[in-house]
Amino acid sequence: MQPAPVTKYAPFPQVPLPNRQWPNRTITRPPIWCSVDLRDGNQALAQPMSVEEKVEYFDMLVRIGFKEIEVGFPSASQIEFDFTRRLIEEKRIPDDVAIQILCQCREDLITRSLEAVKGAKNVIFHLYNSTSPKQREYVFNLPKAEIVQIPVRAITQLKRDAAPLVASGTQLRLEYSPESFTSTELEFALEICEAVSDVWGPTPDNKIILNLPATVEYATPNVHADQIEWMCTHLTRRDSTIVSLHTHNDRGTGVAATELALLAGADRVEGTLFGNGERTGNLDIVTVALNLYTHGVHPGLDLSDLNGIRDVYERCTRLEVPPRQPYAGELVFTAFSGSHQDAIKKSLPHQKPGKPWDVIYIPIDPADIGRSYRAIIRINSQSGKGGVAYVLEQDFGFQLPKLMHKEIGKVVNDLADSKGTELTADEIREAFQAEYLSRTAPVSLEHFKTTERDSTVKCEARITVDGKPHALTGSGNGPIDAFVKALASTSLPRFDVLNYSEHSLGAGAEAKAVSYIQVKLERGSAFFGAGIDTNIELASIKAIVSALNRALRPAK
Repeated sequence: MQPAPVTKYAPFPQVPLPNRQWPNRTITRPPIWCSVDLRDGNQALAQPMSVEEKVEYFDMLVRIGFKEIEVGFPSASQIEFDFTRRLIEEKRIPDDVAIQILCQCREDLITRSLEAVKGAKNVIFHLYNSTSPKQREYVFNLPKAEIVQIPVRAITQLKRDAAPLVASGTQLRLEYSPESFTSTELEFALEICEAVSDVWGPTPDNKIILNLPATVEYATPNVHADQIEWMCTHLTRRDSTIVSLHTHNDRGTGVAATELALLAGADRVEGTLFGNGERTGNLDIVTVALNLYTHGVHPGLDLSDLNGIRDVYERCTRLEVPPRQPYAGELVFTAFSGSHQDAIKKSLPHQKPGKPWDVIYIPIDPADIGRSYRAIIRINSQSGKGGVAYVLEQDFGFQLPKLMHKEIGKVVNDLADSKGTELTADEIREAFQAEYLSRTAPVSLEHFKTTERDSTVKCEARITVDGKPHALTGSGNGPIDAFVKALASTSLPRFDVLNYSEHSLGAGAEAKAVSYIQVKLERGSAFFGAGIDTNIELASIKAIVSALNRALRPAK
């Protein structure tokens, strides 16, 4: 990097817009969406999609609800041409869906493109040419006037040559892009857009689409919004124009630039499902759409099976959605931090039907997009006690008392530390089983039964302590009290029962009871134990034995 002061790069110029309105606006309705996955996204793949893959992808886009889909560049390759023809000839395009095709402003390519769309009901013919100063100087070596004539001549030809197609019943709309709009002088971008509109002659009932692409993202999102508002307020045929956005992500702010440009007056958004595209990619439509949804604006797209959409995307493009990709990534509804896990666990029970979603750290209900709560909490060595308790409750039904969370949290965190990896739910369950339910040393319960007389419970028990058998009896005001008093006749240390809770595990005739008991030894240490049995009384006795075995285990 160049040391300071940096002279190699210059700040992007601001837009003179003293009365800008977009900062005070709110997005209240979705834009018109146009997927460019099959063209702009496809051309950025190391291995472009086959015709069969493009057909599968197109069908998915239709199911999602896209009404405008750019299907390719049919004059650029035979595969693109054949795919367009297949969609038309196999009648795969619903009547309310328009296919969009891209074409350079060249006579032969326009002719070929018109051949590709014969028989289609709704077509958006997308013409473009580069307009920025550097493109004019370095690539075309043409003055502004001749740059303007490139699309003017192309649109004149399109109107003439498309007449038979329109007469046959095709609804043909024009989209024009001054490529590199955001690095073009605004006055010149307006001039060329006005010249294009003059030739096409749009009306409020048959609008032209003026697509204003951030072909390369150079400026901050607020500057992009200023550019779009400037254009919206200076176009002479604004009521006959659909202002469209096509943002790339070179600065990592494509989503923000799009959202601010919608505030600035844009009507339409082009992008790809998960942001695939040249360099750093196109706009991620899924993110913008679900951002709207989380603010109470339905995007008009059905993203309720986001996992299924991601599967088709990954299979057809051979790309992977990054694990931290908003909404769709594998880990976006996952909390590793202990404090986050605890907050999520505490806020979930407060969600009531019909009330606004308000779960801490989770801005959207995962169920709305086909994601599962089961993956919200994941456990590693950084996880807290609340997360461990959440997994045990949600996945296995154990409702641990609050005071027990710290104990099991330490057990699981120590295991995660030793393994050096994230733990699965089954591994957490196994750790709980080994720590609380499977210990048989130094104390093992062989037999236990009670009898009751005059509100006094008498117990008979057989246990082994360090392998030596003991037959015990005791009386108390309940089974737990009787068993504790019976143990007093052994060499085991004296203890008090501090906390007791129980609940059913499962439902119906096969349900079991689980008990949690905390004991405190005379020397001051307290330990929880757990027991499971079809008999709640026996589950409690097993919990006492579990607590004693944890208290008496050898120090590490």
